[in-house]
Order: sequence, then C-alpha cells, then structure tokens
Amino acid sequence: MRLQTTHLAEHQLRELRRLLANHNGSAGMAAASLTPHELADLLVTLQPAELVQLEPVIGVERLADAVAELDPAEAARLIVRFSRAHAADILEEMEPDDATDVVEELGDEDAQRILAEMEDDEAREIRELMVYPPETAGGRMTPDFVSISPDVTVAGAMRLIRAQAADAETIYYIYVTDRIGRLIGVVSLRDLVAADPLRRIGDIMRHQVLRVPAATDQEEAARLLLDHDFLALPVVDAEGRLIGMITADDVADVIEEEATEDIERLGGSQPLDEPYLTAPLSQIFRKRVVWLMVLFLAGTYTSAVLQLFSDTLSQVVALSFFIPLLIGTGGNVGSQIVTTVVRAMAVGDVAFRDLWRVLTREIIVSLCVGIVMATAIFIRSETMAVDATIGIVVALAAIVIVVWAAAVAAVLPLILRRLRVDPAVVSAPLITTLVDGTGLLLYLSLARVVLDL
Repeated sequence: MRLQTTHLAEHQLRELRRLLANHNGSAGMAAASLTPHELADLLVTLQPAELVQLEPVIGVERLADAVAELDPAEAARLIVRFSRAHAADILEEMEPDDATDVVEELGDEDAQRILAEMEDDEAREIRELMVYPPETAGGRMTPDFVSISPDVTVAGAMRLIRAQAADAETIYYIYVTDRIGRLIGVVSLRDLVAADPLRRIGDIMRHQVLRVPAATDQEEAARLLLDHDFLALPVVDAEGRLIGMITADDVADVIEEEATEDIERLGGSQPLDEPYLTAPLSQIFRKRVVWLMVLFLAGTYTSAVLQLFSDTLSQVVALSFFIPLLIGTGGNVGSQIVTTVVRAMAVGDVAFRDLWRVLTREIIVSLCVGIVMATAIFIRSETMAVDATIGIVVALAAIVIVVWAAAVAAVLPLILRRLRVDPAVVSAPLITTLVDGTGLLLYLSLARVVLDL
C-alpha cells in the first residue's frame, strides 16, 4: 500500500489490451506473468469493460494484491470501476488495514454500499478500524494477529498457531493475553520451536512487552518499532487489551509518507493528499496558494524596513548595492540549517533537550562561515570602488546576519516541536522570508551606527 507502481512497458500494455478486446484466452497467461506492481499499473489504465474481462482470468486474489500496491486514493478510484459485489470481493482478499485505507478514500455512499456487500466479519473489521484516525497507531494496525493463553502448553500453542496462521499477517510474534484480552506477554516463534513441548507458555513468555496505545501518532509508533528492530508492535486500547499490531511494512509506508510531507512542507507547500500525477489541479492550487500568500504577507516586512531606512539609503546609496547579497546569504544559511535540523528531528537524532547543543554548534559553524563570507564581501566591495568604511560595514553585517540566521533556523524547529507543531512548517522559504526582513534591519541599523547617519 502507498507505493507507486512501476510503469508497464507500452508494448506489453498494447498487447494485453488487444488480447482482451479479442476475447483471447492468452490474456490470462499474459497477465499472469506480471508482478503485482506491473498488474497495478495495468489496472489503472483499463476501462470498466476491460476490467470486467480481466477479472475472471486473473482471479480476485491477484487483483487484491495489485490493488494493495496502489496509493489508497488511486485504489479507491479503481475499486469503484468494478461492480459493488466485485469490489467487495477484492477488499475481502486484502489485509484489513490496507482495505480500510481504501474504504476511507471512498465517498460515504460508495463505502457503505460496498461494505454492505462484504461478509459480516470482514466489514465489521473495517468499520472498527475506521473508528481510529488514519494518522494514529489504531488507524495503521492490522487486527490479524495470533494470541494465546499463558496456560496452554508449547505443543498446544503450536497447534493453535497452525490453525490461525493462514489468517494472520505475521506469526513470528505470538502475543499472550489474559481472559479479558489484556496483553501480558509475548513469545517468539523461535522460542516456541526451541522450548520443551510440555512447558506452559506462561513459563517461557517475556513479561515486558513494548506496546503503544491506539491513539499514538503513527510516526511515533513507527520510530519505536525501528529503534527496537522489531518486526511488529502490539497496539492496545485504554484498558490494555490487545486490539492489533503494526508490522514492518506499515512502518515503511509511514516513514515514506512522513518524509514526503516533510519535504513538501520544507519546500513551502502543504502536502498533497494523493500522488502528484493523480492529484486534481485544484488541490495542488489550494495546497500552494495559502503558503505563498503567507510568505507574501511576511515579505511585506522587508518593504517596511526599506521605507523606514529610506533616509539612510538616500545619504549613502552604495549601501543598497549589497542588500540582495546580504539577505540572500542569510536566507541560504537559514535554509541549510533548518533542513538539516528538521531532518535530524525526523529520524530521532535531535530532540528539544538538545536545543543548547544544537544552538552552540550552529553558532560556532556560522561564525566561521560568516568570517569567510565577510572576507569575500569586503573583497567584492573593494572591486566596486566603494568607500572602505562601507566595505567594513557590509562585512560586519554579513557576520551578524549569518549568525542571526543560524540561531533562528536552529532554535525555531525545536521550539515548535515542543509546542506540538510539526517543525517542517518552518520551511526554507519561510526562514528565508523571516531572515530577509530582520537581516535588512540589522544591516541598516549597523550602518547608521558605524557611519553615524
């Protein structure tokens, strides 16, 4: 789920469509040679009538595997092109968490009609998962886990696992629950294979089990699983009852989504709700225009600063020569640092407790960078034949602006995370805009003092 499909070769696509149009039995053999990724790529290009022809020759199980490879929004658009009965069959074959992602992308009317066509147990599982917000552990979990009582023997547990294995997403971890379903332990398949068949599960299970509440943010749950190198992580309700688990493939999806969102925010745009090529142009417009207006309004501060110092600039026109160079330098420094810090926070390398260390490191580095930039700017001022005093002012301003940009870019993401705001909103364009106005203020204020204007 949530992966982009690889592009099917044009000649393969044309040949399959020709076979389907001619009702040729070889279409099934041609489709059978495709991987789920390639089959998914084929499905999204077919018309409803072609889908009806293809379904019986490849089977509902392969269809479900292919649909599971699509982004949920794209999968939802594909599902509604089948009849409600066929759509229900496909969703029943999918993992419950993947099927839930697709149903949540359907309109309310389509979702209810397709759920009504599904088997009661499968439909109930999806409705139960839809209760949890999509961005939480509960929204990501699968209810297909294996659980046993602490009183059964190892031999008895193996029999239970064999009976449940076909319906479980993974059987490497077997969770131990009490009579009311509360999670009390875990035992791995390896532990069971190595144990005496007559021993009780309660005697060999591990009592300390890392778990996450259903309301936990999906990124936090994914980070926990990765940090501990687990293959799955149990999810519990408010009473500690085991209700599902998050597996490694879910974590891969979460990490990809969160990284994509961070990159889009760092670029000064709201994340798209679906893949770029399938997102409506109206959605792309909405996601971009809000941030552009915010940046536009923030940028008016620069104009206000220039107006405030108009007398200073009129007295020493040469000061204006260096404005683009200085604010560009400050913006570039801020963009570099905010990108580095936000990424370090995303992978768990940096937290709020590291604020002083991050600030100290960046100020030291920025001082060194500032000195290099100041030297370059002073040399540039000499080649422009401006007064040496102005060159000194510009060089000092370069150091001040670089250090100021570094401090803002290093601290702001950490403070926002502390306030429970996504630090990625401190985008490179936003930092650039903030540093432009404040850097200009610092530059012209310094010029007034040094030049006694």
